[in-house]
Amino acid sequence: MAKTRAPSILDVIDRTDKSSLLPVYYFFGDDYYLLQNALSAIETASAPLISSDFDRETFYGDDKSLSDVLDFASAFPFGSEKKLLIFKQFEKVRDKKPLKDYAKSPVDFTVLVIIHSGSITNLDSEPYKTLRAHNFIFEAKELRGKTLNKWLINHIEKKGKKISEETAQMLVDISGESRNMLQAQLEKIITFMNDEKEITLDHVQNLSTSLKQNSIFDLQNALGRKEKDKSIQIAYNLLDNGAEPVFIVAMLTRYFTGLSKINELNKMNLPLQQAARYAGTHHFYYKDYQQARTRYSDLDLANVFRALLKADLSIKTTSSDGKNVITILLSEILN
Repeated sequence: MAKTRAPSILDVIDRTDKSSLLPVYYFFGDDYYLLQNALSAIETASAPLISSDFDRETFYGDDKSLSDVLDFASAFPFGSEKKLLIFKQFEKVRDKKPLKDYAKSPVDFTVLVIIHSGSITNLDSEPYKTLRAHNFIFEAKELRGKTLNKWLINHIEKKGKKISEETAQMLVDISGESRNMLQAQLEKIITFMNDEKEITLDHVQNLSTSLKQNSIFDLQNALGRKEKDKSIQIAYNLLDNGAEPVFIVAMLTRYFTGLSKINELNKMNLPLQQAARYAGTHHFYYKDYQQARTRYSDLDLANVFRALLKADLSIKTTSSDGKNVITILLSEILN
């Protein structure tokens, strides 16, 4: 039997205005960025309907019972057309079942927004089943891969700029998959762009240079040239500027997986862009991949993948310091 799923929270962010407000929104999921953006969308849409500060309240699950909040929701506004009640940390509420009866017949003068950080094991249990039946529940699922790239392209278009799929992927590769980090990097790029309309590869590369920060591609190139001291220096710069060890390991795994394909790709005489795509890189970097492959034998690559697996397990299953894990990893790769 297929697992029950909730609609995406992106539906709320993209389509909400004051005329389409629901009486109840139950937001849950692991993506903090999407949870906050959906809440902001509701706050913006409801603002014209709220004329008194007394008709906007925020509660927290660790110090307020659900019954108290529902009683407050059922009380008439002080003078506004609507009331906006925000109930955060709902995952901490022990007895959630009273929400079932409220969801069946919510009052029309209150917009109740519930924030549940984390996943829900069984959406067929109550109160989730009733919330789902009335289209009140939405999931903030972490965006990855093509879905993340699509979000990034749409986000940039809303700012009056354009970006190609290839350059969008490059920006994700450099910045990581955190939407907060991507948005911060975008703001910096747009500041440097002035009146230019399209974000190009040069803009993305110049960002790291202007901020005196290294990118994951600098680390890959240093490893490709087998420059141990420089590799460690760049890795420390990445870590000091917010890159997570798990991101570095994932990107290096992707890089060396690409290197392992180069010899076969060379035999196929493919066009540059197609070969680069098969290797998982931008055509701008493909020549570097080819040169790096001449320095890594098949035995070297086997040792690299063992080191990457060891580092990945260490990050995910122990409390080892991230900088130490990455230092050991780079030493083992370049041993």
